[in-house]
Amino acid sequence: MPPEIGSYPYEVQVAFFMHDLLPDKWDGMSGSYMGKDYSALQVLLDVYEVEERKQVCFFLKHIEARNMNKLNDKIRRRQKASENKAKGGINSANIKR
Repeated sequence: MPPEIGSYPYEVQVAFFMHDLLPDKWDGMSGSYMGKDYSALQVLLDVYEVEERKQVCFFLKHIEARNMNKLNDKIRRRQKASENKAKGGINSANIKR
């Protein structure tokens, strides 16, 4: 069971909050998730008066990397399943084991 947000240190909680506020970037051609748009980060750090900016940015990049890998893996699995279905192949996700 994943830990609750409140069980993380304060800087990690702020990083999760900032991650939720930043807009996403998507590749229009492939549909791949390209991460967060950091152009608004300075303003958000100022507005919320974040003191430990280096630590928050460090944790924010780790959160983004994990999220980006998770989303792109999910997209690849869906694309592969669609390709197999279009080819008339067997979708291994639907096979009972």
